[in-house]
Amino acid sequence: MRLGAFPFPAKVPLCPSVAIADTSPGPDKTKVRDNQHPQRNFTRNQSQTHPLAIGPNPKICQLMDPTSQSPPTKKRKMASSTTTTSTTTAAVEQEHQFPLPPILTHPSSTPPILITQGAEGRLYKTTFLSPSIPCALKYRPPKPYRHPILDARLTKARLAFEAKVLERCRREGVPVPAVYAQNAAAGWIAVEWIEGAPVRVKINEWLGSRPKNEEEEREGANKDQGPLVELMRRIGSAIAGLHRTGVVHGDLTTSNMMLRPPKASSSEQTNGVTEEGEKAKLLEGEVVIIDFGLANQSQSDEDRATDLYVLERAFASTHPRAENLFEHLLESYKETFGKKGVSVLNKLEDVRMRGRKRSMIG
Repeated sequence: MRLGAFPFPAKVPLCPSVAIADTSPGPDKTKVRDNQHPQRNFTRNQSQTHPLAIGPNPKICQLMDPTSQSPPTKKRKMASSTTTTSTTTAAVEQEHQFPLPPILTHPSSTPPILITQGAEGRLYKTTFLSPSIPCALKYRPPKPYRHPILDARLTKARLAFEAKVLERCRREGVPVPAVYAQNAAAGWIAVEWIEGAPVRVKINEWLGSRPKNEEEEREGANKDQGPLVELMRRIGSAIAGLHRTGVVHGDLTTSNMMLRPPKASSSEQTNGVTEEGEKAKLLEGEVVIIDFGLANQSQSDEDRATDLYVLERAFASTHPRAENLFEHLLESYKETFGKKGVSVLNKLEDVRMRGRKRSMIG
């Protein structure tokens, strides 16, 4: 076949249908001519075109208009409520940047406040049963790096044991938060909200800023350490009560202790209080031990001494200027625990020696 040859039959036009305008008077018409099938030739009146070709039907538009619909039914109300709840939940999750536990997405739940996040879980402040009862909700989210079955078993076991330990300490009079509710399978536990601030914050606030020169350091050394010594003794007594119940905390630090302020008395007079008296009030209150996620039950002197050693190292690194006051804590521990406290402190010396050897060897 030579170039430029037409591949189609000579009698078949390239365009099978050609529209020819009709210039006859009357309504606007268009002749549609089918060159392949003459019987299909017809004249179409544009005014008789299909309604969909002209435009949408006004009646259909009225039916589809949401503003002209009938009053909302029960199903529509439920759908609207669900949409509003999901929108609120999405806004809260976006604020926290974490997926909330299902218990905090309920419509009747008070909007939670994310307090802190640790390696194992997150702590929220919310309410329990009533808006006037604040509580702390600890949530252990699923760990994607663990097998789902193993992760569910570990989470359930740890939360159930933590609730058991808290209940046992409450029965024995140890200052710990009360357990309100728990769902170990869902990964959360609700406990009493402890007002106040962590002991770490209060001690650092009482110590003030670091000395800038040797003169300020000498003045700080000569300052009355009575309120801080009294606080150290209260901490030692609380730990002794914890160990007496057969519970070892596993993560004793001043961050895991709350200083609950005493209830204000109406007979107190604020007039005439000196600056030193106001500063001494920073360390007033009851020491409450929190965060029993790593706790276990043990009557071993070794485990109790290790608990004290962990606190000693944490205290020295967090409050180096008050490191020399740690002996008052151990003295109060021995007085509260009795004869058993003496054997625990003797074991503490062995633990210290092992710790020094490990530090020297690296």
